[in-house]
Amino acid sequence: MGTMPSGSGGNKELSDFLRSRRARVTPEQVGVTPGASRRVPGLRREEVALLAGLSVDYYIRLERGRVANASEAVLEAVARALRLDDAERAHLFNLARPQSVVRASRPAVPWRVRPGAYALLEVLRDAPAMILDGRMDVLALNRMACAIYADFDAVPARERNLARFIFLDPAARELFIDWDMAAHMVVTGLHLYAGRNPEDLQLTELVDQLSAVDKDFRRWWAAHDVEEFSHGTRHYRHPLLGEVTLDYEVLVFPGDPDQWLFVNTARPGSASVEALRTLACRIGALDT
Repeated sequence: MGTMPSGSGGNKELSDFLRSRRARVTPEQVGVTPGASRRVPGLRREEVALLAGLSVDYYIRLERGRVANASEAVLEAVARALRLDDAERAHLFNLARPQSVVRASRPAVPWRVRPGAYALLEVLRDAPAMILDGRMDVLALNRMACAIYADFDAVPARERNLARFIFLDPAARELFIDWDMAAHMVVTGLHLYAGRNPEDLQLTELVDQLSAVDKDFRRWWAAHDVEEFSHGTRHYRHPLLGEVTLDYEVLVFPGDPDQWLFVNTARPGSASVEALRTLACRIGALDT
């Protein structure tokens, strides 16, 4: 998963990402006449070079991961040519950082959660809430999140991970009615994190494990899609509550960009609000 040194054949992650984005753009989308002898699903390298205002030789070397220090102007031009969105553009810039720059490795132990962040979980006692890092490790969660998702505190620390739960625990496929959407979102988030932290060995271990056992993960990881998700809606089939629809908000902690608060809420007046109240009352009764 990590970026290959230039002496080993180039920046493979950058190469794979650019090829995947090039294959996604059709000639018609960018005003290029396809021609009759076309054998590639998307744009040719020569077409991307023309659209970006680069020489064909330079773009080919860039796509092969053999340009050590592409300028910001070049990367901006490539992003426009490939019609990248904001998350994809940021991912491109992360992957194309100079190979000579020493990148900080991800710590081998989980991030420390500030006392104030733990206090937030207590304040949000009536809403499922958890603190995650960019690798999807579950660093902390409240009782409501345990009741909705899983009791992550009951498993070893290195296995407290939302991606592992979604792909490896059969209960997750029963819980998420829209499992495909939820699982794909996790993969795109992991890819975005991987671009910022290419030396994270625990992420490499996680990706290797999930790729070995789940065909959906393998397919989605190979697609190189990235997404910066901040809010949305998920649909659940909970064993105690039945079908519920919950919105989620992702709040990044200032000073800790790879640590964030994930909170579920239900829309006012909905049946899901009553379901959450029932669950909160049940948890409260257990505490008395």
